[in-house]
Amino acid sequence: MATTAQLLIVDPQNDFCDITGAALPVTGAKADLQRLAALVDQAAGAIADIVVTLDSHPVYAIERPAFWQQDGAAGADAVAQPVAPFTQIKAQDVRAGRFSPRDPALRDQVLAYLDALEAGPKKYILMVWPAHCVVGTWGHNIHDELAAALGRWEASRLRTVEKVLKGLNPMTEQYSAVRAEVPVAGDPRTQTHRALVDRIVDFPGLTFIAGEASSHCVAATAEDLFAEMSPERLARVVLIEDAMSPVGGFEAGAKAFIERARGLGVRSMTAAQALGALSA
Repeated sequence: MATTAQLLIVDPQNDFCDITGAALPVTGAKADLQRLAALVDQAAGAIADIVVTLDSHPVYAIERPAFWQQDGAAGADAVAQPVAPFTQIKAQDVRAGRFSPRDPALRDQVLAYLDALEAGPKKYILMVWPAHCVVGTWGHNIHDELAAALGRWEASRLRTVEKVLKGLNPMTEQYSAVRAEVPVAGDPRTQTHRALVDRIVDFPGLTFIAGEASSHCVAATAEDLFAEMSPERLARVVLIEDAMSPVGGFEAGAKAFIERARGLGVRSMTAAQALGALSA
């Protein structure tokens, strides 16, 4: 087997798996990661480098229900109501008083953030997600079958899997492991992760990308990396299509991501085809 392959696995965590107890289950994720675990085991000798990104959050953060409230019914006895997961919040909603941070001292900072987010190149709108991938919890852990395969790879190859945490700053969203959606001045965790970019872009062989979810964190991470790559380097990137799945309702976004990647010269394969390529 050749030894010039790299594997980038985005957010292969329990909370994204369609298993009991997951906070934000992605249909198909468990099977995706089982296929990926088998690939790591079967092609261990051909994989020279593995990088795993981990969505890493507190419970209280700008994209979490605990951060927000919405106006109650009008009147002297009005009580602010909680904000349900999967609610989108725009700057205009905050200015109109429909939603507000539970800490009123953060209103100006939140408005500046939302304005920057909506004006950014990706034109994101803030989504309130269920609390997920909280650091130190079961949901933050790598799915057990993949975690075991990664451990076997480390022991057999005498190398370590590089684990990259993303999303630690509570005042910005971070789908991409490369940088936060709106970098926070003074917090290098939210700025461009130059070591990660260089590790991937400068790798001399094939880079295989997989993980969860294809509609969000895989797409955001991959596209930030693609922007740093030459055409020759893009031709050495492979998406493992049956080792990633979209968040429900966002299937079109995942499909559009794969189409954009192919337009750049990135290839896509199944896990079985990837094994064949790695075994050649």
